[in-house]
Amino acid sequence: MPEHLAALIAALSDPDVPVRKNAATTIFNNGARLVAPLLQQWQANPALAASISSTGAPRITVGVAVDPARFDAIRAANGTPPLADVPPDQDAREFELDFPGEVRLDILTSREPAGPGAIARYLKKFGEGIQQVEVNVDDVDRATQLLRTQFAVEPIYPATRPGANRTRVNFFLMTIPGGKLLVELVEA
Repeated sequence: MPEHLAALIAALSDPDVPVRKNAATTIFNNGARLVAPLLQQWQANPALAASISSTGAPRITVGVAVDPARFDAIRAANGTPPLADVPPDQDAREFELDFPGEVRLDILTSREPAGPGAIARYLKKFGEGIQQVEVNVDDVDRATQLLRTQFAVEPIYPATRPGANRTRVNFFLMTIPGGKLLVELVEA
């Protein structure tokens, strides 16, 4: 993980609210920049654009994977937001941080740090960092179909699956400049 990102993630548990807000905004903006070229391409397709932007601008949330101790520290520093109801098979703990300016972060960690879950694997391979960017859609099945047929992109899962807090989700591992980005389509 780049040193500046490590410092920003650590700052999410700072006792000073403006420090936390600044860190969250910078992390969010970094994640938004990663997904922006994909969203621009996808929004050129009218049907997909309608699903992504039904209420105006795309709604994204940046998912940040952190070690369990950091997860607890960030949660405590931010007023102990409620934990998301994550399906047990996903081996994750999660809560959302919302800041002014549409800044949304999902803070994620593994229930079993030494286990085989996606977050545990990510942390073992990359350490703490931006693990995914979530994009809200009206209909995840339709958006998945459009990405398959119009953009030749295959989802990680063959079918939509339950997500946190009774959402419906699917994931795509997308090639972006400088690497890969996990994009989660979320239907609330």
